[in-house]
Amino acid sequence: MKYFFLLVSLVTTTGCLGQGISGSELLAKAIEYHDPNDHWQSFKSEFTVTMESPKGDKRISRINIDRPASSFKLTTNKAGKTTEQMVIGDKCLLKVDGTAITSEQDMASHDISCERAKKMRDYYTYLYGLPMKLRDPGTLIDPNVETKTIKNKEYLTLKVTYTEDVGRDTWYFYFDPNSYAMEAYQFFHDESKNDGEYIVLTGEEIINNIKMPKNRAWYYNKNDQYLGTDILSK
Repeated sequence: MKYFFLLVSLVTTTGCLGQGISGSELLAKAIEYHDPNDHWQSFKSEFTVTMESPKGDKRISRINIDRPASSFKLTTNKAGKTTEQMVIGDKCLLKVDGTAITSEQDMASHDISCERAKKMRDYYTYLYGLPMKLRDPGTLIDPNVETKTIKNKEYLTLKVTYTEDVGRDTWYFYFDPNSYAMEAYQFFHDESKNDGEYIVLTGEEIINNIKMPKNRAWYYNKNDQYLGTDILSK
C-alpha cells in the first residue's frame, strides 16, 4: 500500500457503482459499518497512537476522549518527558512530568499551549470520529457519488466541503463498495494546485464498539512522498 497513488493520471472515474446511491445514503451506510449502534455520540474511552516517521522517529500518544463530559486529554512521551494536555469544556490544563505549566515562557519551551491543546482535541476527535463526524453541523455532503478506481480497486467516493465558518478544505472519502468500510481519504487546501495530503487506511481496531482504522499512512498529494504512519492500539 505504500505506493498507493491518487494522482489524476492514475485514477479513473466511472459512474457504474455510484449510480443509484446519493452522498447522504453512502454516508449512512458507512456509519452503519463503523458505528452500527451509535456509540460515537456517547463515546468515552482511551487509546494509544504510535506515530512513526521515515526518519525513524517515534512518538507515543495516549488519547482520552469523553464526549458526554466534553473532556479531552493527550499524554505524549517523547525525549524522556511526559507532556499532558487537557481540555474540559473551554478550560485547559497543561503539565510536564506531572508539574502544571502556566507561564508563557515554559509553554513555549515545551511547545504547548491551551490553543494547541484545543487544536489537538479537534484533530484527534475528527480523525478518529470519522465517518460519524461527517454529520456535524457545517458539513456539506455532495449528493453525487462517483466511482474511482485506485490501484485496480473501485471505490465509492464521497466529496465533502464545509461552510466557511467551519473549514475551507475539500475532502474526498473512499469507501469499499461492498462493505462500505472507509479505506482512504484525501484533502486539498486548493485542489487546482494538487496540494494537501492523502491517507491510506489498513486494518481495524475496535474502540468502544466502533470499528476504527488501525493504520493511517500519510502521503503528499503532489508527489506521493511518504510522511509517516499512525498506528492505533487499545
